Amino acid sequence: MNDASLIDDLLTSARTIAVVGYSERPDRPSNSVSRYLRAHGYRVIPVNPQLRGAAVEGERSYDRLADIPADVNVDLVDVFRRGEFLDAVVDDAIAAGSQAIWFQLGLGNEEAARRAEAAGMRVVWDRCTAIEHRRLERERRVRAGAT
Repeated sequence: MNDASLIDDLLTSARTIAVVGYSERPDRPSNSVSRYLRAHGYRVIPVNPQLRGAAVEGERSYDRLADIPADVNVDLVDVFRRGEFLDAVVDDAIAAGSQAIWFQLGLGNEEAARRAEAAGMRVVWDRCTAIEHRRLERERRVRAGAT
């Protein structure tokens, strides 16, 4: 969990990210991180039952991960739910056959992350996808400038 090479690999290889706990409110972290990810070429699929299947930025939203059609290859699950909901999110990710799950900053319930890892998922815990992507991009620029 949280190995730097895992973080870099997930952000480099992922193309489609399901955002669990997505909010349409622009002041919510799930919204701003999703906007950032979209702007950097990722396909973002919103997951939140309150959206009731509405289209968000051209993508249909889903109630649960397991509701995303099997022909949609979700590379990474990015979680924006409070700690008390993480066990259910992990259960849903397992049911959906998710291979990688990323728990955002300060969520609590590290045991849920360990359970996801025990189920065979690649896990990042207590990190922000946007912050880590910015770091990775900075490092790439530095390497490019150094050569």
